[in-house]
Amino acid sequence: MLTLSEISKSFGGRTLFSDVSLQVNRGDRIGLVGPNGAGKSTLFSLILQTDTPDDGQVNFERGITLGYLPQESAPAGDETVVELATSITPDFVEVSRKLKAWETTHPDDIDPHDNVHDRFNELDGYQVEARAKKILKGLSFRDSDFDRPAREMSGGWVMRAHLARLLTQEPDLLMLDEPTNHLDLEALLWFQEYLKGYPGGVLMISHDREFLNQLVGSVLDIRHGKLTRYRGNYEDYLAQRAAKDSQQLAAYKNQQKEIAHLQEFADRFRAKASKAAQAQSKLKQIERMEKIEAPVADDATVGFSFPQPQRSGLKVVSLKGVDFSYGPAPVYRALDFQAERDERTVLVGPNGAGKSTLLKLLAGVLTPQAGERILGHNAQSGYFSQYRTETLDMSRTVLDEASDTPQRVTEQYIRTVLGSFLFRGDDVFKRVSVLSGGEKSRLALVKLLLNPPNLLLMDEPTTHLDMPSIDALVKALKDYTGTLIFISHDVYFIRALANKVLHVNAGVLTPYAGDYQYYLDRTKASSARVALTAGLTDSRPTQQRESARNAPAPDTERKDQKRNDSAQRQARATERKSQQQTVRRLEKDIADCEARQAQLTLDMEKPETYAKAGAAMHLNRELMGVQHQLETLTADWEAAARKLADMGEAT
Repeated sequence: MLTLSEISKSFGGRTLFSDVSLQVNRGDRIGLVGPNGAGKSTLFSLILQTDTPDDGQVNFERGITLGYLPQESAPAGDETVVELATSITPDFVEVSRKLKAWETTHPDDIDPHDNVHDRFNELDGYQVEARAKKILKGLSFRDSDFDRPAREMSGGWVMRAHLARLLTQEPDLLMLDEPTNHLDLEALLWFQEYLKGYPGGVLMISHDREFLNQLVGSVLDIRHGKLTRYRGNYEDYLAQRAAKDSQQLAAYKNQQKEIAHLQEFADRFRAKASKAAQAQSKLKQIERMEKIEAPVADDATVGFSFPQPQRSGLKVVSLKGVDFSYGPAPVYRALDFQAERDERTVLVGPNGAGKSTLLKLLAGVLTPQAGERILGHNAQSGYFSQYRTETLDMSRTVLDEASDTPQRVTEQYIRTVLGSFLFRGDDVFKRVSVLSGGEKSRLALVKLLLNPPNLLLMDEPTTHLDMPSIDALVKALKDYTGTLIFISHDVYFIRALANKVLHVNAGVLTPYAGDYQYYLDRTKASSARVALTAGLTDSRPTQQRESARNAPAPDTERKDQKRNDSAQRQARATERKSQQQTVRRLEKDIADCEARQAQLTLDMEKPETYAKAGAAMHLNRELMGVQHQLETLTADWEAAARKLADMGEAT
């Protein structure tokens, strides 16, 4: 479907990647990962042909269609939300426009001029619109939103409408750049399940670890000018990459030992006439070696911890009898809520249910029309907004904005904290207005760190953060001794931190005194969503469904069912036994390979190995071959063991 052949690209004398090759087939689910600035977006631009490579070629299968969702700033004009979602081709847009204009001016006529109606039917216009509306609902749009002008909505909602357009279009290759940034948790889970059944290929850039784990079958790692493909999901990629780096480091050390021995011989005997020829031969042997590179360490990542705040009282914050409305639309009536010390609460619920409003009421950003907000003894709140511009002054420099804190701290300390968030050197003199989304997120976190609260209220804190930054934030929040209340669509982040779930819907708060999995188990939200996405929801009335489910089956049907069940169990047992044999065989092959690797490593360390010409080189080549074989066997074993585990769960 798509082939990249020996692609190279440089900017300003810096090589982003060199001799990169890639093949994408129909049905592939591929995640593209790597440090910020490694070239992920540039690789997308080469595939989309909005930029050209310095060398190499980008080739497509004839007739292939591409769909691309940028990270942010997709346009919106005067079209309605549903018109944007159905703008799948210029032809469809033009026909839809003509048909709408005709129906507006000739409402009683059936067939508009120029056979527009026939053309609309040829394009499956009514089916397209129905599909678009179903997708829009999955992405949390309401029926009342369909005919709203898209430009009246926020940037995040416009991005959702563009995502709906791509899913309605169903291109052969769907290219997504951080597609979860503008989704709430409910919409993300729907989108995740929808993509599992998507008929085309998917190539995505994402910092959402759980999203990648659920969807991708391979990971492309772009770093240090190279593109490496790993089989499996993101967790598989991490394990394989660590193993590869370990093996490469061992091979590098072994080769360096050999080079040192050869160099030592040459240095010792090059001045001796009887040995000069041999010494020169050793030097040439070093020159002819295909040098193994040492694994390159990742670029600097965020490293930080929260200075621990003073201890608060048991009751940290309360809302009593709170009413709040936006204009005539009520959000909460007589709301009571209380958070206690050490709780880690995640707010979940459908979009528009009032989660962000509740967080702002707790932070004191919004003032209730009735009732009161009460901070507990020694409680101090800090609010991390979903919209970073709400807490940052765009006209200031990074250093000036960070220095705006009630704490008495030196500029050196502030610059040290900024440096831990990758604001180094002259970066601290940048205007906040020119910072990227990720940089603004990091700066907002710096401001919280410089004045640490014991009640931390965070709205989508992982948006625009890369994976190392998210991992560092998770670690810091695990060590944080204050009270945390947050909203997030990042399931990995939620699972790592939440010890309490608060479901918010229609002004009603429902607490679940357990972690996120406990909440899912109690509400069965995940299984219900899967059934809905797969189209398995039974449309019959509840009583009729229960009657049908509980009705006794005829004897013949029961016997047939028992025979079928028995045959299926036998087939599963046979398949599982075969898979167990495959796993055991691979484990034996891996053990044999590891034993041979250990023996070769010992041989490489023996001085006598280097007394015989070519022996060390032969051993090193065999060692590299064994290491490659071990890498392949390990990947095969992981896949086989995972399949066996799935069989166990299925039974």
